[in-house]
Amino acid sequence: VQLQASGGGLVQAGGSLRLSCAASGTTFTIDDMGWYRQAPGNKRELVASISSGGRTNYADSVKGRFTISRDKNMLYLQLSSLKSEDTAVYYCNKGSYWGQGTLVTVSS
Repeated sequence: VQLQASGGGLVQAGGSLRLSCAASGTTFTIDDMGWYRQAPGNKRELVASISSGGRTNYADSVKGRFTISRDKNMLYLQLSSLKSEDTAVYYCNKGSYWGQGTLVTVSS
């Protein structure tokens, strides 16, 4: 199983980004997947998850601002109304498998 994340970058506070994660080597559609993030000095935390049936779950800190979605072998995270505290490396996850991470930096 390989997960390849992309889409991170530098954005001003209030801006938007769309993260993508391409999954290969797995039957993608039958598994729950999620996005996590880790800021310097912090533990990795769940940002959002989506079940095989499309049920979504969000961390309180991102509710109403982030949207997780999936399509075929792709997982997405739409980030809107970004804040400086959203700065972190974002990882896509499927079970015990992790993508390499993509850095999101929000400037205030």
